[in-house]
Amino acid sequence: MTPPIDFIILRPADAPLMREMLGTFARAFEDPETYLGNQATDAYLSDLLGKAHFIAICAKTGPAVVGGLVAYQLDKFEQDRREIYIYDLAVDAEFRRRGIATAMINLLQDEALRRDAYVIFVQADLVDAPAIALYEKLGIKETAHHFDIAPARKTAPA
Repeated sequence: MTPPIDFIILRPADAPLMREMLGTFARAFEDPETYLGNQATDAYLSDLLGKAHFIAICAKTGPAVVGGLVAYQLDKFEQDRREIYIYDLAVDAEFRRRGIATAMINLLQDEALRRDAYVIFVQADLVDAPAIALYEKLGIKETAHHFDIAPARKTAPA
């Protein structure tokens, strides 16, 4: 029998779980350099987990972290309202297709209601069919273009 999956909204004392989630993201995205190459200190992670705009949810079975979700609360300027942006969501390969990602999003929906957010949004790569299928069953698809802009200009303006 498979042990139950526990879902936890991480708090400042949960920096070790956050660190384990980094391993989950590294495996799921096949990107160990980004997630494991230059990890933040426990103090940094604890501070981040204590910030009002940061939400981290982990899925655990026994002592093992098998899934993670990281989201950011965006406070809007045009009205007194908030949006939640899912930045990363991953489940270890051997635990997929068991409703873990959906359960983490459901927990985020509860947290979004608690925070009086009016929407949760996420983006998925066009080639990521499993992610697209998950998000289509939970929400409405909008088509947009994503642009990465460097934080510093490469040349002087004309």
